[in-house]
This record gives sequence, structure tokens and C-alpha cells, in this order.
Amino acid sequence: MRLDKYLKVSRLIKRRTVANEACDAGRVMINDKVAKASTDVKIGDVIEIGFGQRSVKVRVLDIQDTTKKDAAKELFEYISE
Repeated sequence: MRLDKYLKVSRLIKRRTVANEACDAGRVMINDKVAKASTDVKIGDVIEIGFGQRSVKVRVLDIQDTTKKDAAKELFEYISE
């Protein structure tokens, strides 16, 4: 699955266009490498997102095309905030 779509489906970022812009700005990393919006996300990948002064680091646990709001938390686990 594309990184921008995963960020939206998992609700780490609310809109896909915002996820796309964050990737273009170099604020999203997968496994310590700057990632483009089209990068493939796999189970076990570590995603780090920079939000201004703080960053969020999560591990991908599952990949689904769609999910409900309550189930979105089960797609990843927080490593650090």
C-alpha cells in the first residue's frame, strides 16, 4: 500500500493530500530513510512523522484498504511520541 494512503487509513494524518504534502516536505521517514508518498508500506516497517517540534514513531502491524475509526488504532503501535 502507498505510504500516503496508509497514513490516511490508519488516521495518523487525517487527509491523504496532507499526508502527500508531508511526504513531499521530507517530514515522513520509513526505517530511517526519507520516504516519498508512493513508497510501499509493509508490515513491520517503522514510520516516523515530524509534526513541528515533536515527532511520532510507529510500527506497522497490519495493512487494510479501509477501516473504521475504532479499528484504525490496531493498524500500528506507538514506539515513541
